[in-house]
Amino acid sequence: MKRFFPILAVLTAVLLSYALYQALVAAPTDQLQGDVYRIIYYHVPSAWTAFLFFTINFVASVLYLIRRNLKADAVAVAAAEVGVVFCTVVLITGPLWARPVWGIWWTWDIRLTSTLVLWLIYVSYLILRRFSSGSQTPVLAAALAIFGALDVPLVYFSIWFFRTQHPQPVIGDGGSMDPRMLHVLLLSWAAFLCFGFLVFWSRYRLEVLQRQLEDAQAQESLLEARSS
Repeated sequence: MKRFFPILAVLTAVLLSYALYQALVAAPTDQLQGDVYRIIYYHVPSAWTAFLFFTINFVASVLYLIRRNLKADAVAVAAAEVGVVFCTVVLITGPLWARPVWGIWWTWDIRLTSTLVLWLIYVSYLILRRFSSGSQTPVLAAALAIFGALDVPLVYFSIWFFRTQHPQPVIGDGGSMDPRMLHVLLLSWAAFLCFGFLVFWSRYRLEVLQRQLEDAQAQESLLEARSS
């Protein structure tokens, strides 16, 4: 992975640039919303990417609780951080899109509220990992992550089961979307996935190296204590 990382980084930069051009220039303008609808190419892919990394965090947390695998715990931490970043993008782009379309920045409907709750849960998870150093911290964090993951399907399916201010899906469930718009949407998601994976891998490696350093320092301190 170290050898291919620079190549993947360059390819990701090219893909992000091409997706930006397609989203802002090449994609057709929506007849009802005008150019403001182009936020969809960042809002929706960010949401899908956040859901994916929260799911990775969930799986890694379950594996840690079952096997006490430290690598799984490191994966969980890295995935949560990347997921929170993309979820933050969702919460920023959503109001920017809503203001000119709905006439309001925010409304406490089930989709928006559950997304905010999801973000708060995983921010709490990261705060717990950052400021707590007890031996049970990974276990408590894994339990919190599993609890937070239960909110992901609620966020996703809320517009199917509840009446909300949020628009109904344009993909699936009878929805439709201009094929050119759908192509750009999927292209943007692919670019975000590549970027998210690169950040995730870098953060995972950093987490592993940090833990190895802490273990080495702990062993050195133990040897010094025994020698004295």
